[in-house]
Amino acid sequence: MPIHPTAIIDPRATIHPDTDIGPYVVIDGPVSIGRGTRVLAHAALTGWTEIGEDNVIHMGTVIGHEPQDLAYSGAQTFLRIGHRNVIREHSQMHRGTVEGSATIVGNDNYFMHHSHVAHNCHIGNNTIIAGGALLAGYVQVEDRAFVSGNCVVHQFVRIGTLAMLRGLSRTSRDVPPFCIMDGTHTVRGINIVGLRRAGFSRERIQALRQAFARLFHQRVNMTRAVAELRASPGTPDVVSLLDFITQSKRGVCFGPKREVQEEQSEE
Repeated sequence: MPIHPTAIIDPRATIHPDTDIGPYVVIDGPVSIGRGTRVLAHAALTGWTEIGEDNVIHMGTVIGHEPQDLAYSGAQTFLRIGHRNVIREHSQMHRGTVEGSATIVGNDNYFMHHSHVAHNCHIGNNTIIAGGALLAGYVQVEDRAFVSGNCVVHQFVRIGTLAMLRGLSRTSRDVPPFCIMDGTHTVRGINIVGLRRAGFSRERIQALRQAFARLFHQRVNMTRAVAELRASPGTPDVVSLLDFITQSKRGVCFGPKREVQEEQSEE
């Protein structure tokens, strides 16, 4: 595939012959780009950045630049991007901040316009990070999570598998897997539509709904609720939910103040 004559390519870069580099692209530094990846006009790729196969990097993106961290002092740090990701217009992904550390992006993710992935984030597979969403440093986003438009995620927060953050929401606490969050780190219910699309059976979803009600809709200490659920037979999904809560260092989202379960409507 062609490299446009207006593109500026650092001689240290490693570019697979089967790539498409568009007009006015700047590749500055030891950037590595795999087979079938397309880099569209005016994108800027820099630093110790590794990009896998069949990604599409759209216009005006900034990939692998220095972290926006006052502690960064020029150390050799990395950005590693997997395969088949789509990174839309004017999105940003920064490499790690501590010597030898990395920001890591998995496979098959979709980053919409102006999304921001800060230093040392770990993004799983098949996630959606919508337009204007901001992920601060060291955020972890697990597989198939959905971060909606203009959400704000505090540093070191974890977002669980198949969790959904509604638009304009914000969190400085961990978002449990399978849940819907809105407002300020408040979970409202189980992500039913997302679970169905992921192939979850009615029985699996019902088990999660019951566990959610015990954890977030009853006025009971979270540690006690987790212990009570562990004492009774639970599905692997429920065990995964409990493990996530137990492993949280920041604390997980709160349940709604009113005991009204508000779940995503069917489409």
